[in-house]
Amino acid sequence: MSDPSPNTEEIVPKVDQVNDESSKEEEVTVDNLNISETAAAPQQVAAEVVKSDEDEDERSDATSDDEPEKNTQELENVINELQTSFKEQQQNQKESVKSNNNNNEEEQLHSGDDDSRVHSDDDDNESKQNDNDTSTTVSVEEDKLDEQVKENIQTFDELVEDISPPTPGVPPTRQFETGRPSEDVGDVESYSANLIALNKIDTKEIKANHLSPRQQEKADEPVLRAIRHLFNNRFMKAKKLFEKQAESDPLHALGLGSMAFLKAVMTTDEAMTKNAVDVLTTTYTIANAQIDAATKKSVGDSVLQYMTSYYKYIKFARSSGGLPASPKPATMKSIHKDGITFAPNGVLRAHVAKAESCLQIAILQLLQENVMGYIKCGMNLRRAYASYSLVWQEYKRMGQLHNDFIDRDTISGIQFGIGAVHLVLSTLPQKILRIVSAFGWKADKHLGFALLKLCLEERRIRSPMASLMLLAYYTTLTSLCPQILANEYTQPAIETLLDAQRTYPNSAFFLYFAGRTSRLARNLTLSTQSFTYAIEISKNEWAEVEVLHACSYEIGFNHMMQHNWDEASKVFDTLFKDRYWSPAIFRYLTGACLDMMGHRTEAILAYAEVPQLVGSKTHSTSLVEKYVLRKVTGFQESGYQDMSMSLCALEYLCLFTGFDFMDAELLDHSLATVDRALVEVRDAEKTEFGIRTRELLPDTPAPQYYDQRGALLLIKSSLFNAMGRYNESIIHLNWIIDHKEHIQLDKWIVPFAFWEAGVTSWGMDNKERSRSFWETALTFSKYDFEYRLALRVNLAITKAEELGIPKPVKPSEANRYNAIKKEQQQKEQEGDSIQNRQSSDQVRLSISEEVAA
Repeated sequence: MSDPSPNTEEIVPKVDQVNDESSKEEEVTVDNLNISETAAAPQQVAAEVVKSDEDEDERSDATSDDEPEKNTQELENVINELQTSFKEQQQNQKESVKSNNNNNEEEQLHSGDDDSRVHSDDDDNESKQNDNDTSTTVSVEEDKLDEQVKENIQTFDELVEDISPPTPGVPPTRQFETGRPSEDVGDVESYSANLIALNKIDTKEIKANHLSPRQQEKADEPVLRAIRHLFNNRFMKAKKLFEKQAESDPLHALGLGSMAFLKAVMTTDEAMTKNAVDVLTTTYTIANAQIDAATKKSVGDSVLQYMTSYYKYIKFARSSGGLPASPKPATMKSIHKDGITFAPNGVLRAHVAKAESCLQIAILQLLQENVMGYIKCGMNLRRAYASYSLVWQEYKRMGQLHNDFIDRDTISGIQFGIGAVHLVLSTLPQKILRIVSAFGWKADKHLGFALLKLCLEERRIRSPMASLMLLAYYTTLTSLCPQILANEYTQPAIETLLDAQRTYPNSAFFLYFAGRTSRLARNLTLSTQSFTYAIEISKNEWAEVEVLHACSYEIGFNHMMQHNWDEASKVFDTLFKDRYWSPAIFRYLTGACLDMMGHRTEAILAYAEVPQLVGSKTHSTSLVEKYVLRKVTGFQESGYQDMSMSLCALEYLCLFTGFDFMDAELLDHSLATVDRALVEVRDAEKTEFGIRTRELLPDTPAPQYYDQRGALLLIKSSLFNAMGRYNESIIHLNWIIDHKEHIQLDKWIVPFAFWEAGVTSWGMDNKERSRSFWETALTFSKYDFEYRLALRVNLAITKAEELGIPKPVKPSEANRYNAIKKEQQQKEQEGDSIQNRQSSDQVRLSISEEVAA
């Protein structure tokens, strides 16, 4: 299913075509060079500009790009093979669903029939009829989905007036220099330091920006070139261009801040995160200083207007449905007649840079996964949206004349900012939103998609960041609940990669996301290949170490899913020695892989090092370390005698949704491994119960293997769900839910069991039941990976809401009392028969109920 967001061509009104009779050739002279330009569509002009600039970049950067054609070909091959893999995966899923339906029909038709040959003709006819019914049902469902998509598109058309001005007006003529400034070919060694920092800024020295929109676009061309360098792996050249005016210009400073932001996101290292926040905070200060310098010298109507716009944001933002209030657009007549003025372009540009600094800081604070980080995130999101709202209202007030008063990079900055805010907020569960408490309106992810795609298509400074934001949503968040979202967002991810590949054919950032997207398509070999390309292409550059570590972890995770335990252990051991992320976690993963290979002694030695390595200062990392430490402590308390009852590697794959990307043969192998571990649990219980039959009050305590059995049954249920064998997971999930009070150490097992119960019901087409289980999972708290599961559940519930699945109604206290009383009476009448019991909390699964549904 394709992305539900509308085509941007439907949102933005088409530019009036220039009449053939009025089109004239214009002679433009730049540096004594005559260039003949004919009137053309703005997209063609922009394409020619990009092509011309890229050609010049290739000439100036020939020393840094020795094999551009090879890299381009590699990325093209990855994307082409990815498309093929996704189509094959969809076909296999359809065949698997059909096969499961046929198997279920055969079981129902032939169960209890001793003489099947007598009724073979009747069975064949009935089977054919069932196939016809099945195909009819599928076609009806597809028609419903098509109608729903059309309805979504219609709702997006209603947003046209809010997203773009009444008419776009006439785009400005693109002016650019044909000669390449020498700064791009200059010596980069003086800028080779990996540290990104802005020196102490004297805000009194920062002057107001009085450039017109066209002058500003020309002045910002070095920033556009720097962005091309950044996303073509020429990091040091990008850094050099950004540093030229970083201490006086907010957009140049923001470029440096964005580089630090990308590195911090890749590493999740506390020092890197602090450095990025410091640079972005300095950028915020520079932008504020430039705004102050302009307002002190211009205290007329324009300042009054943008101050008024700020208060309008405060007053109307909560009732605007997620978009800032849109004032009435001005016309040329009203401008001359009423003397309408607008805030200067330099002020609007600085506001957008200030807002984007707050947005990136907020994302970094969100990734910290702690309460204080969420509170700070909310504060910075409100700051960002206040500035975005101010500029948006000025932009809307300009109407069709906006090109005369605001530059295109500032417009694309608004689209990126508001779209990103909506997309980020739409992913957050209520647990986090209550802490963030950012806005009074509900975020609209479809509006976020639309605005980011508008920004992307403009091919301006923010376009590649918009692509990264979309890919992060499509891949990273989809991987949290692939069975619910993978079919919907894998194809849009591929399309976004194809679009990015045309402009940045060998970008390490997009190769990384190509690897994540290949994993969604269950092509782990291609995924590993993409990560390897990203590593190779980033060597000897600014982000070499960060790309190496981030991609190496993904490669190791792929090896785990392919049961290449030896290769995975080597990768994790290397990351442990490099002290990447958390040495404790990688030592634990090394031991888990060694244990799966049967190297128990080496695994125990690796586990023994974990307690001394725990101590990460990053909260998100410390959460995983607590889980790892508790697992190892449990092994140590039992003298490592219970290791055969735990499958740490498969448990890690279960927690991070690795089963959904494995092929059927490896899933079967994993099931056999879980069954062997369950036999170990049963044998231990028999041994300990045997002692109690021979000795009175023995020293050996009663067997307590609820945590071990619960974890194994959860893994088994997750494997069955990944294989589409939903019926077989029911009995195991029921055991976990029935014994939830006895599971004391691994408290995460029960809420994750409710998540899997929702997936089981979803696969059995009982979506209302799914939502009920997911809502129940959200009622648990204070367990490992709580916010990760809450995020996963929120994405699934959002999908359920889009399909019109109602929220389960909580019974009132009176109704609950009556239901309990009625249940007690039934138990008394029926002799408390186990077969006739009903769960009063409505959380148990029932095979008969699900099949009937």
